[in-house]
Amino acid sequence: CLEGLRGVQRSRCGLITTPAMFQSTILDEASFDGAIMLTASHLPYNRNGMKFFTEKGGLEASDIKKVLSYASKNPLVQGDEKEAEKFDLISVYAAHLQKKIREGLSAAPEEKPLAGMRIAVDAGNGSGGFFATKVLAPLGADTTGSRYLEPDGMFPNHIPNPENREAMAAIKEAVLENHADLGLIFDTDVDRMSAVLADGTDVSRNALIAMMAAILAPDYPGSTIITDSVTSDGLHDFLENELHLKHLRYMRGYKNVINECIRRNEAGEVSPLAIETSGHGALSENYYLDDGAYLAVKLIIAAAQARAESRTLGDLIADLRYPAEEREIRIKIVGTDDPKAYGREVLAAFEERAKAKGLTIASPSYEGVRIVMDGGWALLRMSLHDPNMPLNIEADAAGGADAIEREVKELLAGFDALDLSGFQS
Repeated sequence: CLEGLRGVQRSRCGLITTPAMFQSTILDEASFDGAIMLTASHLPYNRNGMKFFTEKGGLEASDIKKVLSYASKNPLVQGDEKEAEKFDLISVYAAHLQKKIREGLSAAPEEKPLAGMRIAVDAGNGSGGFFATKVLAPLGADTTGSRYLEPDGMFPNHIPNPENREAMAAIKEAVLENHADLGLIFDTDVDRMSAVLADGTDVSRNALIAMMAAILAPDYPGSTIITDSVTSDGLHDFLENELHLKHLRYMRGYKNVINECIRRNEAGEVSPLAIETSGHGALSENYYLDDGAYLAVKLIIAAAQARAESRTLGDLIADLRYPAEEREIRIKIVGTDDPKAYGREVLAAFEERAKAKGLTIASPSYEGVRIVMDGGWALLRMSLHDPNMPLNIEADAAGGADAIEREVKELLAGFDALDLSGFQS
């Protein structure tokens, strides 16, 4: 798309990850003024879009509107037909990640600090296969059991998405069958990740947030961890009472969470981590970039350190409390021309009805209405993009989710534009 721009040095980076494209504006070996990534992430091959980067990060929606407006009024200048040069960005980026692991383990350039460790990688036929071959293997790790490293945009094995049950089952199987110390799974363009411990325990969603916070806590004591709104009470208690950190539940949407992290740091409040339950995680020490490979680097360093001290990575979150039941119901809004306005009316009434029944409303709430009940909670909010209202429920005991669901259904009575057919109770 840059062909024909006069005086612009153009480079083609080939198959690459989204975070690496941003790093191309930062790393000395690249130092590009801007970068454009073509990706559909884990969506079908015909859903590709573009992500734009400068050294200040990814362009916001307002920036992209300006770019489109400019492009529509200024046709490409013809005359420079020189073919774009190939640039091996993935090797440069892999060397950068290798260096981070060596530094984290105080290893010399010639050492293989991961020797003796077995780490399985599931790339889901996305762009993350390089992590096994270009990062882990050169550092001495045994990557036996890694699977689906070859890119294939048709995703013949499973959707490369850490939130997908089939995908998580695949990496769990790889870990257990090959007696790996750790399993890593990435989404297609490697801006998200999750992990599996040696015993098959998932490190995803709340557990991934807890793990990353536990890794960072010694370096950032008393700091603020910013998450999306659907994180569990068990995670909240772990962050505040076990790690002695502050936990802020913010709006869903990884850019929302990251931008709040940036704002708080700029205001003088130390916040090292912005992370969603989806696996999007950004660290202040890494340019606030949601980079699944960098999260994996932090996990690997912690795993190697634990191994050297005869501990396990799982020890870091041994005291994390998990809910007995959890569910999400997406309540469709039908038969109205303005679903968002209708949703706002529902939320206002939902809150007033809950208060009238003496139920506790969590405050502050940056998104939706969160009701705290004996043995669990429910969060009702508007979807960021679709005409529906997601309802998240967690319960501390078996059968508790049904009771909370019935309570919520009663509070929503009379709203005819809400499709409650997805309720189980």
